[in-house]
Amino acid sequence: MSSADIYSQTFPISWDQLQRDCRTLSHKLIDLAKWKGIIAITRGGLVPVAIIARELEIRLVETFCVSSYDWQDQGDIKILKGLEGDGDGWLLMDDLVDTGSTARIVRNALPKAYFATVYVKPEGKRYVDSYVTEVSQDTWILFPWDTHTQFVQPIIEQKDSTA
Repeated sequence: MSSADIYSQTFPISWDQLQRDCRTLSHKLIDLAKWKGIIAITRGGLVPVAIIARELEIRLVETFCVSSYDWQDQGDIKILKGLEGDGDGWLLMDDLVDTGSTARIVRNALPKAYFATVYVKPEGKRYVDSYVTEVSQDTWILFPWDTHTQFVQPIIEQKDSTA
């Protein structure tokens, strides 16, 4: 099933909004623990981790590398690079937890890590400890690194061109 079949809405995120949301998440995380370090679930977690690591002054940054998405489908999850240990004392981050299939695999590998994400959908919510914004399951989030600003014709002109 392609994204066109399951996503009826889009939620565009600007760089400014992402920065604000990551700072909001930092406020939620600041008093929870003295983190050993932060783990980015790649690739989506890399940008939020850079912001959160700065805000919480975390200097040790690791990656848990998985492959599950292309822009149209969520496929089989492949662990490209895992980590040793159970995650105790570590902050684990992603940009979005959607269906929870990636989160479940990473949670099983690092069960004691504290899992935070910027955005979450209902099916993935049970896998995270903290998040900032929940969106509906049928929403495709347009992250700033996946989009390009371009001119859009006024609605009236779009209507005329389809007639």
